[in-house]
Amino acid sequence: MPVNFEHFVLANETAIRLGFFVGMLALIGAWEIVAPRRALTLSKAQRWPGNLGLVALNTVLLRLIFPLAGAGMAAFCAENGWGILNHFQVPAILTVPLAVIALDFVIWLQHVMVHAVPLFWRLHRVHHADPDYDVTTGARFHPLEIVLSMLIKFAAIVVLGPPVVAVVIFEVLLNATAMFNHGNIGLPATLDRVLRRVMVTPDMHRIHHSIEDDETNSNFGFNLPWWDRLFGTYRDQPRAGQLGMAIGIRDHADPREVSRLDGMLLLPFRGEIKDYAINRRSFPEGTGRCKSQTD
Repeated sequence: MPVNFEHFVLANETAIRLGFFVGMLALIGAWEIVAPRRALTLSKAQRWPGNLGLVALNTVLLRLIFPLAGAGMAAFCAENGWGILNHFQVPAILTVPLAVIALDFVIWLQHVMVHAVPLFWRLHRVHHADPDYDVTTGARFHPLEIVLSMLIKFAAIVVLGPPVVAVVIFEVLLNATAMFNHGNIGLPATLDRVLRRVMVTPDMHRIHHSIEDDETNSNFGFNLPWWDRLFGTYRDQPRAGQLGMAIGIRDHADPREVSRLDGMLLLPFRGEIKDYAINRRSFPEGTGRCKSQTD
């Protein structure tokens, strides 16, 4: 990878990511208006200010705490020879895709972790408490979870040593695909089945936002769908169907708590810590919980 190109990407990383974010938000947002997949329970006017408010807050927070972001950390590791890929002479044509795939796997593991650890589930449930599912849900995360995610990315970058270009490509893909697969949109069934082999589709990931715990504990991928298939967490369809399933979290349906910015910021500090997604609790009959992820 030419040094000048690396410097160009690093110098313009913020503009590149912002451009793709705004572009995808406009594209998927327009698609939702023209052909929505599901009827909303709350209007966009009720939800978007809070969701986008979180995005703005998180952006400012990250720039204050981590001014160089992931691309800067990758450049630092390259200069100091840190990371596996910086110890081997691997062509960029292989290094970049390998790094992108490896970083995606790390994010998949992180996603499973925030469902499995009660303390982290407190933070992550801000994402799941959205009573509807649209393009802004894909960027709706509590600031403390965003900081945790960045620290995990930094650790992965230090160990892996990916090129700057690979980190920027990964960040852009992760952001763009998250907005795509959180979109209130649908694809023709045949196209959806084909795309699920190489990327996470809206119908695939929407199941992960079901109110049913066993469905929430499936389809953790944001970008690549392979990890869920490999590790047995893939689910094809929800029991109630894409139009019939309920979105959100039980006992968190108050619009003031799940759609207003102040409510979302305080949500992790409410409720008992035992209330988390991945657990060994038994559920009474009638809750819709199944014994298998594949039934």
